[in-house]
Amino acid sequence: MKRVVFLVVLLATATALGQDWEGDLQEDTELQGLHTMVGVTWDSKYIWRGFDIFDDKSATHLMVDLNLFESGFGVSAVGHRANGSGFEDAERWDGTLYYQSGVYAGQPYATNFRLGFVHYLFPELNDEESLDRQEGQLVLAWPNIIPIQGLQPSYALIKMWPADSGSRLSDAASGWMHIFMLDYGFSVPGIVSSIPEHVITLHSELVYNDGLSVTTRFSNPAHDFTHAVLGASTDLAFGSGGNLVLTPAVYYQLTLEETISEDGDKDNELWVSLGLKYAF
Repeated sequence: MKRVVFLVVLLATATALGQDWEGDLQEDTELQGLHTMVGVTWDSKYIWRGFDIFDDKSATHLMVDLNLFESGFGVSAVGHRANGSGFEDAERWDGTLYYQSGVYAGQPYATNFRLGFVHYLFPELNDEESLDRQEGQLVLAWPNIIPIQGLQPSYALIKMWPADSGSRLSDAASGWMHIFMLDYGFSVPGIVSSIPEHVITLHSELVYNDGLSVTTRFSNPAHDFTHAVLGASTDLAFGSGGNLVLTPAVYYQLTLEETISEDGDKDNELWVSLGLKYAF
């Protein structure tokens, strides 16, 4: 299975890009027959690519990912909704078409990559109010380039733009992000008898924002390194095939630029996440 660690990596992220809907390039050969994955994630805050989307409110994310016959191509849909009132217009659905594969397998310079196209849909808004956007993304990961088992650098290039001509979005709705990531995975003894061991992943990322805002709440981000993220997560696999996975995680964002924070302050962010995925 090619599990998601981006961003969001996300890529963020996700958030951080370490969040599930950003895409994943860490190979897991045990579930190469994977065709479908569904999941739900709860976040105590929805921090995406440096921005507090729902103003400190918790959020629920629903996800389905279809692997198209192990060809490397896939499609996914992810919904994001605040667990509180006042953010109905900010509800968003992400539809992604992607291709992921790898080159130079077994070599020190082995490279895994993912190319994706994303359409961000805001279903609660009328056409004349549209905030829809589109995005192209490239994610690169190098699992062998550092001679320390489990230590993997990766990089994400993001280009976003308004989906509709004549959009009411500001100029900051179009731009680039560069996300530099480093993950370290290591095994520890399992906490229950049915799981002999599991992997803890430590995630870090540094983001250069070239003037792009992913939300209308912030319209003038700096062209600079805007934030860094540290996180830790683990996957707890259940069931005979390990297809049901519970993922607790914690993230901390160090905000480097006040232009992505409320009231012009460099507000750092701490949040926790709990995800449940089922693959079949």
